[in-house]
Amino acid sequence: MRFIFENHILDAGRRELVCAGESVALEPQVFDVLLYLLEHRDRVVRKDELFDNVWDGRIVSESTLTSRINAARRAINDTGKDQRLLRTVARKGFRFVGEVTIEQPATTAALSSDHSAHRDGKPPRLALPVLDRAAIAVLPFSNLSGEPEQEYFSDGISEDIITALSKLRWFYVIARNSSFVYKGKSVHLQQIADELGVAYVIQGSVRKDGERVRITAQLNEVATGSHIWAERYDRDLADVFAVQDEITESIVAAIEPQLYAAENFKAQRKAPDSMDAWDLVMRALSHYWRVTRQDNTVAQALLEKAIKIDPQYGQALGVLAASHTFGAHMGWEDMALAIPIAERASLAAIHANSEDAWAHFGLAGVYLHRRRFDDCLAEFELALRLNPSFSPARGYFGVALAYCGQWEEGDRAARHALRLSPRDPFAAVYYGVASYCQFVGGNYEEAIELSRESLRLRSDFVGAHRVLTAAAAMTKRRELAAASLKALLHVQPGLSLKWLATEMPFKCERERDQYLAAFRLAGLE
Repeated sequence: MRFIFENHILDAGRRELVCAGESVALEPQVFDVLLYLLEHRDRVVRKDELFDNVWDGRIVSESTLTSRINAARRAINDTGKDQRLLRTVARKGFRFVGEVTIEQPATTAALSSDHSAHRDGKPPRLALPVLDRAAIAVLPFSNLSGEPEQEYFSDGISEDIITALSKLRWFYVIARNSSFVYKGKSVHLQQIADELGVAYVIQGSVRKDGERVRITAQLNEVATGSHIWAERYDRDLADVFAVQDEITESIVAAIEPQLYAAENFKAQRKAPDSMDAWDLVMRALSHYWRVTRQDNTVAQALLEKAIKIDPQYGQALGVLAASHTFGAHMGWEDMALAIPIAERASLAAIHANSEDAWAHFGLAGVYLHRRRFDDCLAEFELALRLNPSFSPARGYFGVALAYCGQWEEGDRAARHALRLSPRDPFAAVYYGVASYCQFVGGNYEEAIELSRESLRLRSDFVGAHRVLTAAAAMTKRRELAAASLKALLHVQPGLSLKWLATEMPFKCERERDQYLAAFRLAGLE
């Protein structure tokens, strides 16, 4: 989308401001402030709203916001005295008051039967937000044990380090699913850095032999090609959690020595009482990430075994809750049976460990389906405060916002999830969330484009089939709507208007009625 005012063009997709044909250099936060004010030019934008959306709710001073507003004014040739385009409304906030013309990007007029044709031969890509902090990727640690069945163990070490690092607030950690794309591949670090948008890469290996484990890890700065830090740990398996804490603490010290000294940071995690339970959770996660009905069922069985061994294992309970809410929303499970199971598991998870992001993620899904919308959004926000790089939570936060009618905020959450985890098995879900957000906003062409991209990544993703069917019907593309409905019924047999009306957690009757009307047009009964 492009915003045209006076002799300026602000291109949201390219994150570019042009004045009289010349590019204007803008800091990322200045661009975000200006873009947000343009997007919401029909009203006064409060200061706390800018803090929430530009700074993700982080605490910043009033002077910081003032400096960004002044920089935005300078970029568009406005001043605090004239306020010709960007006006300060005393004690309320700011508003963009100039005349604006909007140019929408061209959209595809048709969709091929396999959902893969695009006007330029390339799939659409969401404009992802620019990160204002350094980013780091933890590659899957190599399994040197010579036993393929031990892959889950080395994967589990990597995942726990990602989780611990994600709790830090002064840099971003790329989500597990994007990092794990490189598992078993020989790829140059510069290529990884370019594809994931990171400045630092962590590599390592795990060799498990009986009751002993050797973990090696090194931190690489991509720009210089240098090894900032490397270490080897030989431990009894009983000490494996202390080893992970040591690795995390050393990495933090290498990246931010001043913050480390000031905060005396030490990443700690609560280990389960039984190593057997931990093994089972790591195995379960390896299935959960595959995003299929069968794997989701296998993951649940493994998690239940882990909980039987250790009833206070918070992460096991949290993942179990999340798997049931996801299965219910996908139509894989009976909603009436799945949600009570998820509710018991998530509440038990929070009781066991109130600082586990998975626990709050699971409870957020429960509250969404219980129509406790305020509680749902609060739980998502808490999960993301506990783990800012938790891409599934951020993606599903987006769909919860859309169900609450806040489709623009939901779209931003989906884009943020993709930025945190750009190569992710859940990427199809994030594109699907974005497509649903666009449908709620009445942007049916864009909803079609994004749902097609979701289906290109995962042809069996129910959510994208739903949006594609509904959006095609709303644009009166009868053949496309009929074909999409047929594909949808193949992946979700038994779908009906009654199921959509009763099981999908719409907050607003208008949006529910709009969705049902679209499916009636498509031919669903």
